[in-house]
Amino acid sequence: MTQSRTHTCGELRLADAGKQVTLAGWLENLREVGQNLGFAVIRDFYGTTQIVAETPEMLAAFKAITKESTIQVSGVVRERSSKNPKQATGEIEIVPDSVSVLGKCIYNELPFEINRSREADETARLKYRYLDLRNPQVKENIILRVNVVKALRDAMSEHGFLEITTPILTASSPEGARDYLVPARKHPGKFYALPQAPQQFKQLLMVSGIDRYFQIAPCFRDEDARGDRSPGEFYQLDMEMAFATQEDVFAVLEDVLPPIFAKYGKFDRASGAPFMRIPYTEAMEKYGTDKPDLRIDLTVQDATDVLKDCGFGPFGTVRELSETDENGEKKVTGSEQRSVCVKAVVVPDFHETRKFIDKTLADAEVVAGDKPYWFRLDENAEPVGGIAKFIAPIKEQVIEALQLKAGDFVALAAGSVPDSGAGSFGAAKLRAQKTAGVLVKTLGAAVPGHMDKEQYAFCWIVDFPMYEIGEESGEMEFCHNPFSMPSGGLETLLKAERGEIDPLTITADQYDLVCNGVELSSGAVRNHDPEIMIKAFEMVRLGEEDVKAKFPAMYNAFCYGAPPHAGIAPGVDRMVMLLAGEESIREIIPFPMNKNAQDIMMGAPGEVTAHQLEELHIAVTAQEE
Repeated sequence: MTQSRTHTCGELRLADAGKQVTLAGWLENLREVGQNLGFAVIRDFYGTTQIVAETPEMLAAFKAITKESTIQVSGVVRERSSKNPKQATGEIEIVPDSVSVLGKCIYNELPFEINRSREADETARLKYRYLDLRNPQVKENIILRVNVVKALRDAMSEHGFLEITTPILTASSPEGARDYLVPARKHPGKFYALPQAPQQFKQLLMVSGIDRYFQIAPCFRDEDARGDRSPGEFYQLDMEMAFATQEDVFAVLEDVLPPIFAKYGKFDRASGAPFMRIPYTEAMEKYGTDKPDLRIDLTVQDATDVLKDCGFGPFGTVRELSETDENGEKKVTGSEQRSVCVKAVVVPDFHETRKFIDKTLADAEVVAGDKPYWFRLDENAEPVGGIAKFIAPIKEQVIEALQLKAGDFVALAAGSVPDSGAGSFGAAKLRAQKTAGVLVKTLGAAVPGHMDKEQYAFCWIVDFPMYEIGEESGEMEFCHNPFSMPSGGLETLLKAERGEIDPLTITADQYDLVCNGVELSSGAVRNHDPEIMIKAFEMVRLGEEDVKAKFPAMYNAFCYGAPPHAGIAPGVDRMVMLLAGEESIREIIPFPMNKNAQDIMMGAPGEVTAHQLEELHIAVTAQEE
């Protein structure tokens, strides 16, 4: 062994008793027992070992060392009289003959106790991340990440993929999120951009004749943080295949991912091939989301026909308009026609309390943004609780429509928007589906017996809409990736152009990979034909010159004979988060930013000197207060 030691702190066992050894690591703790006896714990990357100071001199030497100093201890291994079965080295201890300090901790007080750092304030953990990472529990997530990345690399190489790195400094392009821009010193007024993804480069590799490409790709997006999304940068298993179809991509990932999830995951069960395939419209109707958690057995039913205009205000197609006069009295001023959609989530054989119902639905409301409603059927199949008084007059119709029985609980979601003609019901439906999807997830996790948590349940969401009506613009826009091939190719687009089909019914050869309700990845069969690409962009009011200006390299490359190709890019960070069973993605990133995209350990983002700005031809016009 090297590095100032003969063994690591997790290596020695009872068979090593009698050996003269040298260990090096951090002084984790010192427990004094009387005046001449103390037990110290030394920790390194590999584990911990107990050291016994049995003389006044040795005890004094350890007492003089501050906790978390790095030390070197030499001594003899012996069997412990009081063994610790929870510790790998719990059958032995070291009787030291020397101890020396290799790196002194000058502080008597630490920001947090190392072994309980996960209980500390997140700001303190991020500021002192190097101390946080000394906690074996925190460190294990980083080791897991390393092992998963290696397993992914090995598996992709075994499938004939070449690991090729693509540029970090590139051109800004419209990819859906904000770019991180880098000023070009030699080109005043111009900027590089950090890639939001290697999308264009990997497609250009296909045009170049590379057959199978992958990389563990860093991606940079200036977007807000979420529990499953880190601001700033993230990593993905980026892959692309030439002469490939959707089925080829599915076959690779269905072979690569399940063994890795079964081996490294918190749960040892993972979906095998083929993963369930769910069309987008079916996912929204049945689960209320395009990211369904298949561990949950609850689903969504449509209740619009039976509950619309039942007398309960939020379900009504006519809403009174009113105003308050100078005396504080409410006056009806008219009415408004509404488009309404009502969705139901039925929980059979429900025995939870009113307190449980109120809390669970309140939690759902926070996530969904809209208030859910409820009622249940008592042992006589009579509606009780919630909005039961509006259900009672139409009890039989509701029971038949939703196939209810005594003891069932029904959570309801309403989508309601002003009826402005075409598209109004679709908007109301999406709103109701969103709330219903949250109800499925919330109730499935909270009510015992409706979620098989001990597994990884994969599915593919397929047949995404190619286009949608933009919420802000009110005009047709790409729904997801503009580089996806429209199903049916050019002929489908021409039919839409001729008015033979509604362009909003066009689907794309695009797919999402979902695991346990988390979107791991989006992918697509690419639109590699310049003629189809131009026609697809014309549908959203962008012509050939716009495409050439926005995507010059890719458009020009496609004009030189591009092969059909397809790909996908599962997020490594989200994957490891699922495997570790963590709720926050920051727990599996070595040095994460906080929710405000700040690295408070390094002080980034930070100010730079006037000289640096001058070299880059940049003037700062406003300072953040």
